[in-house]
Amino acid sequence: MGRLFYLMGKSATGKDHVYAALLENKNIPLKRLVLYTTRPQRSGEENGREYFFVDQEALDKYRQEGKVIEYREYQTVHGPWTYFTVDDGQMDLEKYDYIGIGTLESFVKLSEYYGREKICPLYLEVEDGKRLGYALKRELDQEDPKYEELCRRFLADQKDFSEENILKAGIWRRFKNEGTLQDCIEEILLYMSSLQ
Repeated sequence: MGRLFYLMGKSATGKDHVYAALLENKNIPLKRLVLYTTRPQRSGEENGREYFFVDQEALDKYRQEGKVIEYREYQTVHGPWTYFTVDDGQMDLEKYDYIGIGTLESFVKLSEYYGREKICPLYLEVEDGKRLGYALKRELDQEDPKYEELCRRFLADQKDFSEENILKAGIWRRFKNEGTLQDCIEEILLYMSSLQ
């Protein structure tokens, strides 16, 4: 039986870097679970790699077909952005292990849909001051920085990823990403290996 390893954490905790490193690891072969979003594509992102970038019409079509497993809509300073998971046939948990990135809310919904025994949380933590610095650096690298959205997201994460919500989702194991990225990745790989 395969598993979905699900990376979570507040914004700018290094999820994308950890995700990429775990995919490159050959000891635990993982396939991608690619979520969908209506938000604009950032520079450096590739459609079908980080997300499937779609419009509202595509989201409505998936909803009508009953294929949307979970979704989250955020009222951003640039209008509503939706992130969602579609049962589009990309996962076969009978044969393969997968890795995805999401929120506590999406983790809970996916656990309900696929069964908690098939979903393994990987929760990343970074001290808030460092995290804010990382987020600012990321925006500075964008062609069109969205500072207001950075601030909105930072504050929203404080509520969404509260200690109460983390525990309510059944997440006890956490991975600190405050040393070297490699140390964090090795700790996660060791944990994943112990579950095989």
